[in-house]
Amino acid sequence: MKVPFVDLKRQYETIKREIDHAIADCIEHSAFVQGKRVQQFEKAFANYLQVNYVIGCANGTDAIFLSLKALGIRQGDEVITSANTFIATSEAISMTGAKVVFVDVDQNTNNLNVNTVEAKITEHTKAIVPVHLYGYPADMLELQIIAQKYHLRIVADAAQAHGSEINGESIAKFADITTYSFFPGKNLGAFGDAGAVATNDRHIADYIDKLRNHGRTEKYVHDFEGVNMRMDEMQGAILLAKLSFLNEWTAQRRSHAAYYNENLKGIGDVIISYDDPNVTAVYHLYVIETSQRDALQRHLSENGIATGIHYPIPLPLQPAYAYLKMSSTDIPVSSHKAKQILSLPMFPEITKDEQDFVIENIKQFFRKG
Repeated sequence: MKVPFVDLKRQYETIKREIDHAIADCIEHSAFVQGKRVQQFEKAFANYLQVNYVIGCANGTDAIFLSLKALGIRQGDEVITSANTFIATSEAISMTGAKVVFVDVDQNTNNLNVNTVEAKITEHTKAIVPVHLYGYPADMLELQIIAQKYHLRIVADAAQAHGSEINGESIAKFADITTYSFFPGKNLGAFGDAGAVATNDRHIADYIDKLRNHGRTEKYVHDFEGVNMRMDEMQGAILLAKLSFLNEWTAQRRSHAAYYNENLKGIGDVIISYDDPNVTAVYHLYVIETSQRDALQRHLSENGIATGIHYPIPLPLQPAYAYLKMSSTDIPVSSHKAKQILSLPMFPEITKDEQDFVIENIKQFFRKG
């Protein structure tokens, strides 16, 4: 048996009629860039997230950039974020001209460790960008307290956390702005690049609405110099069609994660995915930890099981950030986890037989010692 890490075609086949209709409608009406289909999706996604405004854009990186610009982040400012995330998070900060300030992650959740934040705050700090990594909500309640204490803004990166909740409420309610990516492999994925910004602040929403579209309110009337970061109509139509299935897919992911947890607990030195009854994790990724990660990954690959590492090198240790002169001792938890984390196959349509095959191969590996 071969088990893919993710299977986008399998998902498409379950909703082929809806997707084909959405695409055909765009082609028939020559609707290609930011029109009524994007607007319909924005309204529907805002309702889904329980926020007042959603503004679609070209991708998740742009969503963070647009958000920070809307908050006035610029050169000379500092923005705090997590050491363990995809580089898009920190790239967007640098795009504004601000300095990226990395902090270590929490041992249990893999998210930004709130206990490390205050020590990094200076007179130049303007915002915090927590990441809801792997679909697990960051500690937003504590971050809100810190942000209020130091008059900071929060832009939460929810690229992997569509539908996540804290105490039964959407994570989008706990930040000034929450950003989303709809890269095809995400829990809610487009058929190309797309992103969105969610907020309850009308002034922020209005500014980003203009900024993403050349700073204009109407054709050839520009209030300021903006950028071209619009969402395609086809992506808006596809996302709208897929949105009605998101709750079902989330329930399936959570069921698969619970099955992994139940059957991998106590196997070798495997640390299973952390679970807290006060949050709703949506398991964009299912991540375990083991000191024998590399050998286990080779064993699984040899038996037809695809896995991933998210992420193998903490951002502060990447060549791109050598100028920060940080070392593994500055981020001990992130550095340790980078050698142990392993993402197992996880997608709504994965079968119990496939999961059993993954689980049995992990057990087999540890039985061999």
